[in-house]
Order: sequence, then structure tokens, then C-alpha cells
Amino acid sequence: MGERKASNPDILTAGGALTYRAAGVDIDAGNRAVDLIKKKVQSTYRPEVLGDIGGFGGLFGLNTAKYREPVLVSGTDGVGTKLCIAFMMDRHDTIGQDAVAMCVNDILVQGAEPLFFLDYLAVGELEPEKVADIVSGVANACRESGCALIGGETAEMAGFYQQGEYDIAGFAVGVVEKSKIITGARITPGDVLIGLPSSGLHSNGFSLVRKICFDVKKLAVDDAVPELGRSIGEELLVPTTLYPKACLPLLASFDIRGMVHITGGGFYDNVPRMLPNHCAVEIDTTLWPKPVIFSLLQEWGQVAWTEMYRTFNMGIGMILVVPEEQADRVQANLTERGEASYRIGRVIPGSREVILKGGVFGE
Repeated sequence: MGERKASNPDILTAGGALTYRAAGVDIDAGNRAVDLIKKKVQSTYRPEVLGDIGGFGGLFGLNTAKYREPVLVSGTDGVGTKLCIAFMMDRHDTIGQDAVAMCVNDILVQGAEPLFFLDYLAVGELEPEKVADIVSGVANACRESGCALIGGETAEMAGFYQQGEYDIAGFAVGVVEKSKIITGARITPGDVLIGLPSSGLHSNGFSLVRKICFDVKKLAVDDAVPELGRSIGEELLVPTTLYPKACLPLLASFDIRGMVHITGGGFYDNVPRMLPNHCAVEIDTTLWPKPVIFSLLQEWGQVAWTEMYRTFNMGIGMILVVPEEQADRVQANLTERGEASYRIGRVIPGSREVILKGGVFGE
């Protein structure tokens, strides 16, 4: 975790005058950043973690006694242009959760328990306190998801990024019993779609969001929006929901036949990814509450509703497909654990179509 690429603290000219620090890379700052994040990182460790911060690779001993045929499931993602909002707000303690959530939620839909996570953070100039804020967000999200933060890279790339800018990407690995991999193959007409709420925009569609908010509506990030009860910048930085805690207990007790993480591409592009060729879904968009930010963006940008549902999660970040006879019990289980859920649709015969009805769709 926090390994530095450079091995020589001083790069000199023939005359011995120029140092690596003078060229824009401060190895001492990198070491300070590692010291600041060390306890946060260690707080995520599971019993399977071997070694500690500072190695060239993260070590994780797979618990083979727990699985007869363990299958590793991996995923990688970034945060995208939501980072621009963090730069504009100069707030960096939430963006790490977005990086974790985009990865662990993706591997979760195949039934995988997240085991460990690695991050890649590239900066123009390394500011230890800012790095600590970012990685603290990563560590907090890993801890909530039950996965260990066992490695990472902080790369100081002088002259490559604008002042104050950075990029972050994440890499998650999970495990699932081979016989319990969720593929969607057993989905059948009559099955029920249960939606789990999103916290808002999550980490998708921000090129459109920024266009609407800052170019069309001419807002500044600290402008208060009465309908939201906070500034537009605070709303846009709300981190992506982490779904492992809500979903993993369901996988052990119910027949979860399909799962969908609603990310870029919204409903129209993501839902078909789990459907067999003989199935389609019908979703009633009136069956769950929508965060206010979506109606504001639609109004401000005069965006067609089909485009809204193709771009954004519209208040549903995860969809579960279950047999109709188990739907009530699945929702009761979620409610008992303090998790909200909505029965939003059903599987029908078809060819992997997504049919939205209700309200703005004229039905």
C-alpha cells in the first residue's frame, strides 16, 4: 500500500545540481502520506491478510475450507468526471467510497463476497493530507463492505495533471462458490424485480450533469438549491451506495436468480445484461421514490425521460430478481435489517427488452 515508483530520491544532472524533488516529485511527501493512512488501512484487514503496508504486493490467504470450488471474481473501475466536483469543492473525503462502490457492487452481482481491494491514485503534486482524505474514504468503504484494503499505488506525476487534480481507480477481488455463481440463466417469466434505493446520482452521467448544472443553469458549486436543502456541490458529491451488507445475507437464504448494478447506461443498457434470451422485464417507474436531483436535472436540461433512464439510476442502484413466492420474504428480511426495498417490476416473455411504464411513459 502506498508503494512509490521511484527508487532513487535524487536524480542529478552531470553537474549534480538537479534533484528529483526539484523536478516535481517529493518522495518524502509520499512517505508522510503513507504514515497518515497506515492505521486506516490496517483497520480494514480481514484474518486472511498476510503481511503489512510496504510490500511490493498485497498477500491474501484464501480460506479454502469455506469453499469446495472457489471462483475468484474481479472488477475494476474509476470515478469518472465526478472528480471534477471534488476539485471544485476542494473536498476529497467521499470520492474514495465511489471508487470502492463501483467495484464491489459490480462483483457482488455475480454472487461474490468482496475479499480485498487495491487502489491507484495518481496526482500531479503529492499533498499528504489530501491523499489521507482520499484513502480514508477508500478505507471506510472497504471496512463497510467487508473487504480488506491490501495494496495500492500513489503515483506523483509532475507536469501531467493540472494543479490540484488527480485520478483514482479501484480493483476488487471477491469469491463465490462455483455452484452459486449468479448468471441470470435461471430467470423465468413471473419472477419479481426488487429494487434497492440509490443515494442519488452515484458516479455516472457526470458529463451530462456538469453540462446541465454549470453550463445551462450557470450554478456555482456552493449555490444553495432549496429543493435539495443543500448546495448543488454537496448534492453531487453524495457517495455511491455500498450494497454488499444489504445483499450478501440474502444470497445465503434466498434464490437470487439475477442481480443488476445500475450504472452508466441506466436501465436500458444494464438490465438486459442479466436476462436469458427468452425473457424481458416490465418496470413500473411509479413504484419507488425518486431523489429530487433527478427531476431538477430533467427540468433544467429539458432532458427526455427516456434519456434520463438510459443515463442515470433514477433512484434504484441495485436490482434483485427473485421467484414471486419469495419476494415478500426477501423484502421482509431487508426491512428487518434496516434496508429499504421496492417491488418495481416483473419478468415477462420477450427478447431481453426493458419496458418502462407509468407516469412519464404514458401508461
